[in-house]
Amino acid sequence: MDRRDFATRHDAGFSTRTEMIRKNRPEPDDFNRPFQELLNTYCFNEIWNRPGISRRDRSFIVIAMLSAQNRSTELRTHIGAALNNGVSKQELQEIFLQVAVYCGVPAGVEGFRIATDVFKERGI
Repeated sequence: MDRRDFATRHDAGFSTRTEMIRKNRPEPDDFNRPFQELLNTYCFNEIWNRPGISRRDRSFIVIAMLSAQNRSTELRTHIGAALNNGVSKQELQEIFLQVAVYCGVPAGVEGFRIATDVFKERGI
């Protein structure tokens, strides 16, 4: 792959990641640089920037999948990103009700708990 093409894709993904997550990430170092490049280029550019569905809709999907996998740290991050992507508090409520039915009540409890913490942190 052409290094300029990689840099363009990386920069586009970094921009998307910054718009969505809006928090400081670790500075790339020799150990985590390959992973940071993977996230920016593949995850946040190649996937999140695809034209097929909106970032808002992708947030619905990611929150449901993270809930199903019991990934509470990433769920917290993506609840914040979902709010930044235009998902409402009421829509998050509906997602976690759905999660409780299809993934189990403990997954729904965890989703509601984390979302409530994020709302408090943001004053909403």
